Amino acid sequence: MDDEVSSSHSADAAWILETCVARHLYLACAESLTGGLLSNAFVDIAGASRVFLGSAVTYHLGAKREILGVDADLLNTQGAVDPQVAAQMADGTARLYSTAVPSDRVVGISTTGVAGPASDGFKPVGLVYVGVHLPDSETQVRELRLRGDRQQIRSGTVQRALMFTRELLEASE
Repeated sequence: MDDEVSSSHSADAAWILETCVARHLYLACAESLTGGLLSNAFVDIAGASRVFLGSAVTYHLGAKREILGVDADLLNTQGAVDPQVAAQMADGTARLYSTAVPSDRVVGISTTGVAGPASDGFKPVGLVYVGVHLPDSETQVRELRLRGDRQQIRSGTVQRALMFTRELLEASE
């Protein structure tokens, strides 16, 4: 990852963490194609443990279903790369980690998509969905169409997931 992208990750991740501290919110992730990179962007920031609860890396469909509670019929018909799956993953991680803190205080962020090198059936490389669950709001999903190799798509997903989360937190002030 180049320094400019890493710096952007750090700035957005730090802003999100500080905003969560200020608003008495907590943060949890549900990751598929990013495989822990999103949560790493948060834990790279000193003091993240004040609000960062954890991350469920649910790469396998069964893990999405059993750990996050993603609808089995949805997974069977649409697969993992779907906006509703991203929304249910974000909701599921907020619910999963809410057992540790007040349940109405968890921000959940999810990532799911196709990083390549080959397409996933009818879904092209670079198709990604990011879900963000904010307390007292409807979960929002953003579709991304990214280009590059596997690592560039995964890194780009993290960058855009952080930006999307920041946008939604700013809008909810």
